[in-house]
Amino acid sequence: MTYNHFAYYYDRLMKDAPYDLWLKFAKENITKYRIGPKILDLACGTGELSIRLADEGFDVTGVDMSEDMLAVALEKSLSNKHSISFIQKDMKELSGFPLFDCVLIFCDSLNYLIEQQDVEQTFHHVYNQLEDGGLLMFDVHSASKISNYIATHTFAHHEEDISYIWQCFDGELANSVEHDLAFFVREEDTELYARYDETHTQRTFLIDQYEQWLVQAGFTVLSISGDFTVEPMNEQTERIFFVAKK
Repeated sequence: MTYNHFAYYYDRLMKDAPYDLWLKFAKENITKYRIGPKILDLACGTGELSIRLADEGFDVTGVDMSEDMLAVALEKSLSNKHSISFIQKDMKELSGFPLFDCVLIFCDSLNYLIEQQDVEQTFHHVYNQLEDGGLLMFDVHSASKISNYIATHTFAHHEEDISYIWQCFDGELANSVEHDLAFFVREEDTELYARYDETHTQRTFLIDQYEQWLVQAGFTVLSISGDFTVEPMNEQTERIFFVAKK
């Protein structure tokens, strides 16, 4: 499922997303492993992280499967006087690019791949798009977060001209969740609101499964940690980070 109408309100409604922490995590590992400046921001969305990386001097390419997300990203990039290339492509069909020093898949974007073969295929394609010694970094929801938190909650947000109700339900597959999103946007110069509905499905897998698939793709797993730290995971860990080297 790609973002459609929601793409044009995504930044406003997700303004508290921890982009600076993703940036910090990426920079620390790029420095630690002495990685070059060519970065692919895969599933880049509206380009928030891509622009931050460009601000830091990296040579960034953004890829996403949502045309609407990319339209927002391009407009923002030009407003920030960056010439970032934003390209529409499905991550599990990634190919045809020059080689990168680093590929990032942040903001639990990999969780939108709900079939094992799609995750494995993505890892193989990413491997083929990396320079020797290049890094893949990504984060996913923990299984405990899916089952104990996301799948049992409803989130809501209200402002004068925009509101949303975000309901989450257990998915049909193991460790999956269905997101039903309804948002209401006030039409210009009226008291009327337009309603838009989107449904998204996410799924996570166990840590050792991701590790196995990375190794099968040819990667060496350098680190697995929790919640933007270098600490090992525990029952409270919500977001799991992987760093792997070609």
